[in-house]
Amino acid sequence: MARSHTRGGKRSSEPFERGRSRPEAVLAAVDLGTNNCRMLVAHPRDQDFAVVDSFSRITRLGEGLSASGQLSKSAMDRTIEALKCCAEKMDKCGVTISRNVATEACRRAENCDSFIDRVHDETGIALEIISADEEAGLALKGCSSLIDPTIPYTVIFDIGGGSTEVLFVRVDDAASMEILGCMSMPLGVVTVAEDCGGGDLCERTYEEVAIRVERLLAPFEHQHDIRARVEAGEAQMIGTSGTVTTLGGIHLGLPRYDRTAVDGITLDFETLTGHSRSLCEMSLQQRASEPCIGWQRADLVLGGCAILEAICRLWPVGKLRVADRGLREGMLMDMLNRSRGSAHASVSAG
Repeated sequence: MARSHTRGGKRSSEPFERGRSRPEAVLAAVDLGTNNCRMLVAHPRDQDFAVVDSFSRITRLGEGLSASGQLSKSAMDRTIEALKCCAEKMDKCGVTISRNVATEACRRAENCDSFIDRVHDETGIALEIISADEEAGLALKGCSSLIDPTIPYTVIFDIGGGSTEVLFVRVDDAASMEILGCMSMPLGVVTVAEDCGGGDLCERTYEEVAIRVERLLAPFEHQHDIRARVEAGEAQMIGTSGTVTTLGGIHLGLPRYDRTAVDGITLDFETLTGHSRSLCEMSLQQRASEPCIGWQRADLVLGGCAILEAICRLWPVGKLRVADRGLREGMLMDMLNRSRGSAHASVSAG
C-alpha cells in the first residue's frame, strides 16, 4: 500500500496544486526511481498533452540499499539536488498541478519517511510513495497508445533500478484495456549489479540471474497461462525500461541517445539477444564508451539484459515494441483528465 504524507494540510497522494492564475493548466509529473529522477512538464492539447520541458538525471537513490536497508546520505543528497532542479523548472514553467511519486527504493528503505521530510523541506516537493500495482497501472496508461488493439493480449514490463514490474493485459479495443495480472520482482539493474559484486557479469553469473528471474516469474506464468496466448499468436510485448531503450539506441547506431528515434520502434528477440551478448563481451570501459550507455550506466546495463533475456525466453513472442514512456505519461494523462473534470482513462485493474 502507498504511504500518504500530509504537508501543510494537503495530502501528497493528490496532485499538488501550485496556483490558478494561469487560464490553462500546466502539468508536471515527477518519477523518482531507484536509479533515476525524471520529470515532464506539459500543456493540455486536445485529448493529449504537449511536453514543454523535461528533466532526467541518474541519482542512484537506491545505491547500497540492498545491503543496508537504508537510503545513504550521499544518495539522498544527490537526489535532493536533482529534485531542486525539478522544482526550479516547475516554477519557471508556471506549473499549476503536479504529481510527484517515488517507487521501489522508497518502498523498501527503512528511513524513507525522513527522506520524504527532507525533500519537502528543502525543495517544496511533496513526494508520494506509490505501490507497485499503481506504478504498473500508470505505466500502462502511459504506453497504451503503442499497443496494437487488434492483438487481444499484451505483456508489458519495466526493468527498473530496484524492481521489475510485469503486467498481463487484455486488450478489448484501443479505448478499453484490463490488467489481468501484475507482479513486481525485487530485482532491477541496481540490485542485480550490487548483489553480483559489480557490473561485469561473467557468463555464468549472467545465466544465473536469468534463471532466477524465470523462477520468480514462473508462478505468474502458471496463474495466467501467458505462454499459451503467445503460442496462439494472441500476445504482443512492450518494454518500457531503460534496458530496452538503450538497446534500441545501440541498434539504431545513434551518436547520442534520442528519445524520438527510439520510442515506438520494434526489435526482434534475436536482435536484442545479439546486442545483449555483445555488451557482455565488452569491458566496463568499452560499454561506457557506447554513446547510449555512458559511465553512469555502464555497470548496470548487463543486469538489465539478463532480466530481459529471461522475460523473452519465458514468453517467446519473437519481437517487442520499445516504449520510452510510461509512468510520467500515465500521471500526466490522469492529471489532464482531472483538470478537465473528465472521467479517468478506461484502464481498470482486474
